[in-house]
Amino acid sequence: MGPSVKIFSGTGSQALCAKIAQCFGVAPGKVNIQKFSDGEFQPIFLESIRGDYVFLIQSTCAPTDNLMELLLMIDAAKRASAYKIIAVIPYYGYGRQDRKDRPRVAIGSKLVASLLETAGANRIITLDLHAPQIQGFFDIPVDHLDSSAIFIPYIEKLNLPNLTFASPDVGSTNRVREIASYFNAEMVICDKHRKRANEIASMVLIGDVQDKDIVLIDDIIDTGGTLSKAAALLKDNGARSVRALCTHPVLSGRAFENIENSVLEELVVCDTIQLKQPSSKIKVISVADLFAIAIRNAYENKSITSLFIHSQMRDK
Repeated sequence: MGPSVKIFSGTGSQALCAKIAQCFGVAPGKVNIQKFSDGEFQPIFLESIRGDYVFLIQSTCAPTDNLMELLLMIDAAKRASAYKIIAVIPYYGYGRQDRKDRPRVAIGSKLVASLLETAGANRIITLDLHAPQIQGFFDIPVDHLDSSAIFIPYIEKLNLPNLTFASPDVGSTNRVREIASYFNAEMVICDKHRKRANEIASMVLIGDVQDKDIVLIDDIIDTGGTLSKAAALLKDNGARSVRALCTHPVLSGRAFENIENSVLEELVVCDTIQLKQPSSKIKVISVADLFAIAIRNAYENKSITSLFIHSQMRDK
């Protein structure tokens, strides 16, 4: 009898874990996060995991307790003699710290990678890293899933007559170009200049959007300032409609207010991070089925190439 699959979640991704486990066809594993009065906590697996494939689902978004929980769960699984420990990280926090772009700063995404490996993870499954090269920070296999498998079918259903894609900044151009190429559509760029983190000094439009139906694509929406300003710029330059598709809804600060007051038709996000509050303009698409397939393929040693829809160019 071979190793079985056990799927567990930390406190930060319980709702998504329940959906993934249901799609996979198992019940979520039982784990208790024991908390002490001073804020310290200790994960305890409430069932045997000896010799099993253990998938630990946790986004490492704020608070930092989510990351620490994941690290302690990995360590606990290792000490409980799990056969393989796979960290499933729908949103890889600290991904924006992927390089030393100024003096005397940390490379947070590399540090997190080292912590996950040291804790005992054998494999990482994640979605839409802020910078794809973060995979190179790991010395263990990384399955880097792509949200195009979620977003492309949604865009197709919209059936927009004058579809054009827009990148809210230069850093997202490769991501947007791949999806635009799938649809044989044009793309434009909103080039921004920041004064400091989360504060935009200026933004200019590169490309023609007159009478176009614009779809903005990005991996993270934080305060919503960039998207709101990009949407306004596109509208001011003659766009017929503007909507945005962003994978990870960090949505901090005045993000919900910024989105509600923006000219966006809608903001479509994934459930990699649970929304803090509802919004009339925000629609959530689940990634549960995508991760369930990735987990099954990892368990059965099958390829995950079929999950990358954007690489399968349509015949025109």
